[in-house]
Amino acid sequence: MKKIMKWFGRIFIGIVVLVCGLVGYAMLTALRTERPVGFQIVQATDADGQPFVVGVWYPTQAQPWPTTLLGVVLMDVARDAPVSGHDLPLVVISHGNGGGPASHADLALALANAGYIVAAPMHTGDNYADQSALSSVSWLSVRTKELHATVDYMLKDWQGHDRINLERIGAFGFSAGGFTVLTAVGTQPDLRIIAKHCVESPELVCDLLRSVNSPYLNTDTPTMGDAFLPDLRIKAAVVAAPGLGFTMVPNGLDNVRVPIQLWGAEDDINVPYATNTKLIREALGSWVEFHSVAGASHFSFLTPCGLLGPPAICKDQGQFDRKAFHMNMNASVIAFFEKNLKNP
Repeated sequence: MKKIMKWFGRIFIGIVVLVCGLVGYAMLTALRTERPVGFQIVQATDADGQPFVVGVWYPTQAQPWPTTLLGVVLMDVARDAPVSGHDLPLVVISHGNGGGPASHADLALALANAGYIVAAPMHTGDNYADQSALSSVSWLSVRTKELHATVDYMLKDWQGHDRINLERIGAFGFSAGGFTVLTAVGTQPDLRIIAKHCVESPELVCDLLRSVNSPYLNTDTPTMGDAFLPDLRIKAAVVAAPGLGFTMVPNGLDNVRVPIQLWGAEDDINVPYATNTKLIREALGSWVEFHSVAGASHFSFLTPCGLLGPPAICKDQGQFDRKAFHMNMNASVIAFFEKNLKNP
């Protein structure tokens, strides 16, 4: 009996040491910034009064701690701290299908470190916890409306709304979020193209829509053109690996009149360059600043993964260094916004 208890004691101590080691490692590798960054989770409401979650990052003078877990991302931030600064620019971030506020947490932290306020909504019915909206004809238009509602909330109801410069608002979007941001700055997609495209040139989005019996795969799907209204408050946008680009040609991008920074991954098989980013790049012409990322795949644009990251979205091809790429990309995004969101 004593021997058994002795072995149980050793096992228990081993587990404690292992857990402490993992916690310590996680805290040491938490996403950090040079300057203190505040963070909070807030709740905005859409035009119908339905609530949705928004993650907000911002400059602060409070002491950050590496204890805030957002999804599977650990951040060194000051929770619910007061905002520091005045006339701060605002950037809203739209995540991709099945993502959430953590999808681009490193970019949000970098922007906040540079003096920006960042707001990232979790799109209703299209996030890591809930995919129910994909079977609805309003899936895409609701995302755009939530981006507008996020800007509304940040300018009117957020605790630091008086710190925001109304003339310095930008947006970032990835994948389906890229589609969302483009529609928020004037793009008018023709959703009827989806059914034809998915017959002639199927790609991942077609499989996704087929799995939920989406009405977009029917040729008589409404255009929903009146659902995509531009937000004139957004003065510049960054778009990475945008999805559904084929719905925006030949004339859907004609009304975009803000500078666009566009990113494409050379090895993107999820959202192929030829039927998405390439078409958008060509249609925007002089309005676009284009970056092609050698060796990158679709999910390379997501926040570099920590210990808890799922391999399906964390594993990059070959020797691609996601952390190094994000350092360069984040710096380029900040430089783009600095250039295009100048004080009037």
